[in-house]
Amino acid sequence: MRHNANMAEPRVSVLMLTFNRPQFISRAIESICRQTFPDWELLVVHDGPHEKVGEIVREWEHRDGRVRYLRRQQAGNIAQANNYGLARSQGEYIAILDDDDYWPLSEKLAVQVRFLDEHPDHAACGGGAICIDLNGNEMLRYMKPSADEQIKRHALLANPMVHSSTVYRRQAADQCGYYDESLPGFQDWDLFLKIGRIGKLYNFLEYFLCYQIWEGSGTFAYSTRNTRSALRIVRRHRPYYQGYPVALAMAGFYHCYAHLPASIRSLTYSSLSRLKKSIFSAQGNRSS
Repeated sequence: MRHNANMAEPRVSVLMLTFNRPQFISRAIESICRQTFPDWELLVVHDGPHEKVGEIVREWEHRDGRVRYLRRQQAGNIAQANNYGLARSQGEYIAILDDDDYWPLSEKLAVQVRFLDEHPDHAACGGGAICIDLNGNEMLRYMKPSADEQIKRHALLANPMVHSSTVYRRQAADQCGYYDESLPGFQDWDLFLKIGRIGKLYNFLEYFLCYQIWEGSGTFAYSTRNTRSALRIVRRHRPYYQGYPVALAMAGFYHCYAHLPASIRSLTYSSLSRLKKSIFSAQGNRSS
């Protein structure tokens, strides 16, 4: 059955940014279409020149009227693309999914919408992630701290939520000013620190995301500018969260690491990423 995009406004708007990765995007979109919660729209914001991406998404748009393809005329950073999608979305809740990741659970949105409906004091909720390689092999899986107090105790050390696992209230994003377009990276970390000052945060102890670690991911490609952002974010939110000295030292370490030759970072990136995720995991069950 083809869903009608002209039906009542959806409760959840899913934002997906895409650049030049047509090889993964159908997998991501399919995981949204499999959701048991039907009241969503998907806004695919295309920033790059790759025409194959547009062809694939338009085909999905034809198959399911809840999918909307948005081609930006001028590419920009992740914050600008997210804000572009937010300005054109209709949902009470906002969900995120990167184009190279996917949701393994068909009940994901249903569980999160029910939680936010029943907990008006919470502004966002997320879950754990399973890290996979290019062949789909599991590298490790990890959870973030669950309860609000635990989350905020470690929030300055690392992103307190996995961006593509989250659903957050549009009202909270409105209140805190959305994604900061002046930051060159880690805009989602900054957003959750801002949202956390407005309402409570929660992470389910369930794996809501399959997260692909590879050299083509944005985290690797933009590691230098991400670390500059980390230093700004840690300093910006120092008055509101614990652990500033350790957080600043960690941000400084990663800033130095990002300036190593690309060949060295390529060899060590996956291992370092796994180590960091294990350290800041609530219940990091490692898999080989």
